[in-house]
Amino acid sequence: MEYFKSGAWTTGITDFLDIVIVSYIIYKLIVLVRGTRAMQLLRGIIVLLAVWAVSQAFGLLTLQWLMNQMFTFGVLAILIIFQPELRRALEQLGRGKLFAVQDAQEERSISSRITQLIRALRTLSQQQIGALIVIERETGLTDYMELGTPLEAKCSTELLLNLFHPNALLHDGAVMVRGNIIMAAGCYLPLSDSPFISKELGTRHRAAIGMSEVSDAIGIVVSEETGRVSIAIHGQLLRNLDEEMLISKLHELLHVQENDKNIKKKRAHWFHRKRGEADG
Repeated sequence: MEYFKSGAWTTGITDFLDIVIVSYIIYKLIVLVRGTRAMQLLRGIIVLLAVWAVSQAFGLLTLQWLMNQMFTFGVLAILIIFQPELRRALEQLGRGKLFAVQDAQEERSISSRITQLIRALRTLSQQQIGALIVIERETGLTDYMELGTPLEAKCSTELLLNLFHPNALLHDGAVMVRGNIIMAAGCYLPLSDSPFISKELGTRHRAAIGMSEVSDAIGIVVSEETGRVSIAIHGQLLRNLDEEMLISKLHELLHVQENDKNIKKKRAHWFHRKRGEADG
């Protein structure tokens, strides 16, 4: 009884909750940066911390001084380097998305969609076949779909590979995907005129960036010269992604889309229910 009266039990519960909350926040932050350039930068920071710890342990004064100078300006450097990820995290926190839980059925649907895309991209990359796939999100892309050849076929690995085969009539244009449906192929997109785009990037990359500048669509590009895969989103190009990073980024982007749709559905359902009650 003395244990409970002393307040030690309450303190223990508080400490436990504190650890759980902090652990969950750290986990969500890792999920947020996983598959992005920030993950590589984070690994670099961990290496620097390890070097600092070694310098402290062995009394390497010159190295200690150098690391201390780096850490002095480190906080400002981190804010600058991680600015896109920090902004995205704050936006998601404000919209209630950072701690949102995905529905199991939606998770399976997204995973199936990504699996088909990844299989096709793997083959296209290995054979160095150029490709441009645009995934529609909230911004409607019907105007651009109408410029191509309508298909409205279920998105599959085999269909994507056939569309981008070098001898196919539609291989030069973009494939437009809405949900799990390939809406059109051979579509021509607006090219970005940004002066900051590398000169080594061709028309497909400029088209993907241009599409992402005028909409929230996801542009996936396979380079014909190198076979490397890149993603264009919000006017930015994430280049040379390996398969793990590509899967992670697609899950992140498509999950955000599904969360937005669910919120809108719930609002529409609430509105119709309230209106029905008022009419009754």
